[in-house]
Amino acid sequence: MAKNKVLTCTFFALSSGFFGGYIGSQMTLMLHSQRCQNQPWAMKELCNLWITPGATWQGSTTGIWVGTILGAFAGGLVIREKRY
Repeated sequence: MAKNKVLTCTFFALSSGFFGGYIGSQMTLMLHSQRCQNQPWAMKELCNLWITPGATWQGSTTGIWVGTILGAFAGGLVIREKRY
């Protein structure tokens, strides 16, 4: 029974971490790409090309950390035993 609890909590943490990494990278990329909007077409494309790797890395790293921590917390709430 304890092994299933550990697997459940691990699954919640990892899946939430991956989802958080994806959402974090998308949000940070959209936020950073707003800096390029007032440029002419070619400069806008170069600007987006320049900021994409850093924004994706920053957002996904933050999202993975936050998602994993929140997922582990949610998994712990799901598997906890109720005591009266």
